[in-house]
Amino acid sequence: MTAVILKEPSIPFAPAGNAAGEAAIDVRDLVKRFDDFTAVDHLTFSVRPGEIFGFLGPNGAGKSTTIKMLCTLLQPTSGVATVNGYDVAREPDRVRASIGIIFQDYSLDDRITAEENLRFHCMIYHVPRRERQERIERVLELVDLADRAGDSVRTFSGGMKRRLEIARGLLHQPAILFLDEPTVGLDPQTRETLWEQIHALRRREGMTVFMTTHYMDEAEHCDRIGIIDHARLIALDTPAGLKAMIGGDVVRLGVADPAAAIVFLRERYGLNAVVEQGLMRFEVRQADRFIPELLRTIPVLVASVESAKPTLNDVFLRLTGREIRDEGAASNDRLRAALRRRGSRGA
Repeated sequence: MTAVILKEPSIPFAPAGNAAGEAAIDVRDLVKRFDDFTAVDHLTFSVRPGEIFGFLGPNGAGKSTTIKMLCTLLQPTSGVATVNGYDVAREPDRVRASIGIIFQDYSLDDRITAEENLRFHCMIYHVPRRERQERIERVLELVDLADRAGDSVRTFSGGMKRRLEIARGLLHQPAILFLDEPTVGLDPQTRETLWEQIHALRRREGMTVFMTTHYMDEAEHCDRIGIIDHARLIALDTPAGLKAMIGGDVVRLGVADPAAAIVFLRERYGLNAVVEQGLMRFEVRQADRFIPELLRTIPVLVASVESAKPTLNDVFLRLTGREIRDEGAASNDRLRAALRRRGSRGA
């Protein structure tokens, strides 16, 4: 039987603290390259203490690579990033001591109980022995799992496992909690419940939350959102500020002749329309007043019409020319190819 040796952190447990007014996360000109593939391209942004900050973008845009650099799991190619006042390249131990991380994939040991998972984490982070039981009970209560402390994790649902991972990430009292696509694979009701608990934790603990997502509704939970695409930050604002970029309501028409309708809208009303999933889409102020006039004047048959306030998906479409649901598979393929080439050279 192979013995497992646990190495205690090189610095004692003590969450880092920022000086007044200092950014919780500060990123300047951050770059990450894998051979000829640029996964993160000159990012610059900051996150305020106590803020819920989100990175929104398709898969392959560079979100997870950024979070891995901020959590010291990847070394930046160039640029500077500080987390809680500590440089991620020069002070990785101090960064790790001050953060909690919840990854996309589950990392719990499902052969043991919830409490045993948390106790193991306390050992890894050198939580003082006299405080361990109290902290375990407290975080399980925070995520509504106190009554399941002695149950095997393999009996937990996906939502319960995610909540237990959040509890684990809070055990060492981090100043910043990183959530990398925290609700992937969860049903909508569980996702909403999880976010209610994250907001409650933020209010109680006053911690900063940095999360990545490609779910539009999830991004609405953030105080500010950075939209990232093809490794670059292309917009940064509050959800309301981003949607204000649209400048009106979004109208979608089902018409018999989209080409003729597009020409008519441009020449008669000065509107630029595009075809999106079989429907004509354009933006206009006061759609409730404009649509009746349009239906009286448009020279083609209209089969359907709908209008709505702009969404973050509309913002992404305006900025990139495509919907976020396109997922960025090509970027993922290029990254995997670059990693394979690097691995074959090192073999």
